Amino acid sequence: MLDTLESVVKQSVLPALWVIVDDGSTDQTPEILRDYAARYPFIQIITRENRGHRSVGPGVIEAFYHGYDQVDVKQFDYVCKFDLDLELPVRYFEVLIQRMEENPRIGTCSGKAYFEDKKTGTLISEKCGDEMSVGMTKFYRRECFEEIGGFVRQVMWDGIDCHKCRQLGWIAVSWDEPDLNFIHLRPMGSSQQGIFTGRMRHGFGQYFMGTSLLYMTASSVFRMLHPPYIIGGFAMLWGYIKSMLQRKPRFEDAELVDFIRAYQWRCLLKGKKQATLELNEQQAKVWKS
Repeated sequence: MLDTLESVVKQSVLPALWVIVDDGSTDQTPEILRDYAARYPFIQIITRENRGHRSVGPGVIEAFYHGYDQVDVKQFDYVCKFDLDLELPVRYFEVLIQRMEENPRIGTCSGKAYFEDKKTGTLISEKCGDEMSVGMTKFYRRECFEEIGGFVRQVMWDGIDCHKCRQLGWIAVSWDEPDLNFIHLRPMGSSQQGIFTGRMRHGFGQYFMGTSLLYMTASSVFRMLHPPYIIGGFAMLWGYIKSMLQRKPRFEDAELVDFIRAYQWRCLLKGKKQATLELNEQQAKVWKS
């Protein structure tokens, strides 16, 4: 957390307001946050009652909205959902704002997440696609965030939002560049119960979102080729299949699910980069209207 706090207060463009939601921490977190809030006037601390357990997915978004709903967001041009386990490069916010000013169709964007290999000390990419803003730091144009209806309060909220952006003609994007690459201190897909559980949760999220079994299989095979090798991709696929066998509830926006599946089919046929380029060009007329 200290690394995150320091990397934000040293940004070349500081937040106008940074609301930090403390979920009733029982360690030294409240004291540390009070110290930073006293030194930096743009930091505001809001405390929630301790749930007694960590809740990823819905719990993360509940915490976000606990802070968001207490702010008059109309006075801001940009909104960022931001985790306290990141270490940002110094020009992170500056560059994102610059890109959005240059292209008014960009609705959400981010840099790329890397995590440190504890054995070698090298940085390893989390392999997030260019067509998404990453979940741990979602930078949004406020009017886009409002138009898509904000975040769905379920696992895969950080994928559904980007698909909704494209459906409405906005562009969702992330860039792999030195000024935007950040260190994720807790790797994507990890869990308080281990990597396998985290990846299974991702598989359920894909099932919930409406992803087809064919696309999920292809995505899982791709993940098997990256750390954690084999087991990561297998856990994702098993999480999906298990959810399917249990007939768990799925996302109810049928129109958006059809849009997502059509896009995923294009990705399988043409590759994700070409499919995204063509779809963004196609949806320009939707955005202009």
